[in-house]
Amino acid sequence: MAYTTIDDPSAHFNTILYTGNVTARSITGVGFQPDWIWFKKRSSPAQNHTVYDSSRGTNKILFPDVTDAESTNSSQVTSFDSDGFSLGTGTLTNYNTGTYVAWNWKANGGTTTTNDASATGVGTIDSVYQANTTAGFSIVTYTGTTSAGTVAHGLGAVPKMIIIKNRDDGAENWAVYHAGIASDAETDYIYLDSNNAAADDANLFNDTA
Repeated sequence: MAYTTIDDPSAHFNTILYTGNVTARSITGVGFQPDWIWFKKRSSPAQNHTVYDSSRGTNKILFPDVTDAESTNSSQVTSFDSDGFSLGTGTLTNYNTGTYVAWNWKANGGTTTTNDASATGVGTIDSVYQANTTAGFSIVTYTGTTSAGTVAHGLGAVPKMIIIKNRDDGAENWAVYHAGIASDAETDYIYLDSNNAAADDANLFNDTA
């Protein structure tokens, strides 16, 4: 099948397999500059998954399989490159002889938009996002208010899946919204870091699809 840049999924998402060697180097073959990379060491089931993105910076790590708060480490991912990414000598992503998978998503090349909700009238909570409207993928950062509110994501369409992590709190789960969870998905959630079944909470997504 002939693809265009719009309907070719590999132009916006790609998976790379590689073997670590504890030497700073570049991994190529992604096909674009990734903005969100999810790593897993395949040869060590016990090692955490790690996530890095170009909005927060290469030295900021999140662990999607546990509740840990964001941590800082400059020896793992060192840059997001035009055809992949560069690694330092850190063992989370480059352990000697370790086999890895890296899932790569394209957002907006690291270029973000700041939404001042009071000035734009879009949402009620200020946010910073970088969006790939073609693929329907965006990375959003914001500061919570403990009050009901809305957050701009830049997609121009209703998202079908949302993953949220409190980066400051090491006790908070990764909350996931997915349109396919239930007929009333706007009140249902699952936790990315837990094997619990879907549960209902009208407050989590403010009962809003």
